[in-house]
Amino acid sequence: MDGIVHFEIPVDDLDRARGFYSIFGWNLQDWPMPDGSTYIGVHTTPIDEKTRQPLKPGAINGGMMKRNKDVKAPVFAINVASIDERVKQIEKAGGNVVKPKMDMMGMGFYAYVKDTEGNVIGLWEDAKK
Repeated sequence: MDGIVHFEIPVDDLDRARGFYSIFGWNLQDWPMPDGSTYIGVHTTPIDEKTRQPLKPGAINGGMMKRNKDVKAPVFAINVASIDERVKQIEKAGGNVVKPKMDMMGMGFYAYVKDTEGNVIGLWEDAKK
C-alpha cells in the first residue's frame, strides 16, 4: 500500500501565508530551489535530524510554494517505488502527467499527475541508496 508522505499548499503571497500558518506552531523554513524560487518547508511534527522523517508514525510534513499553473490547490504526495511505473498505470487508468519526474536535489524524485476527476496529486520516489 502506497502511503501519503507529504503535502503542499500553493499560495499567492509567501510572507502572508507564513504569518497565517505560523499560528499552528509549525516550523517554517525557507528552502532555496534550483530554479531560484523559494519553497517553504513545513514541519508539523518533530523529525529525526538524520533521516528527516517524522518521529511519530503516520505524521507527515510538507511545504508551501507560490501558486502556479500546475498547482492551484493543496496537493498530497504519495510515496511510490517507481514514478515511471506508476505513471504508466495512471495513464492506463485515465490520468495524465502534469509535470514529469524531476530530481529533488538528490533526496528523491517528484512528479505531478492529474487523476480522472481533475485533481492534481504528487508522486514521491525515494532516492536509491
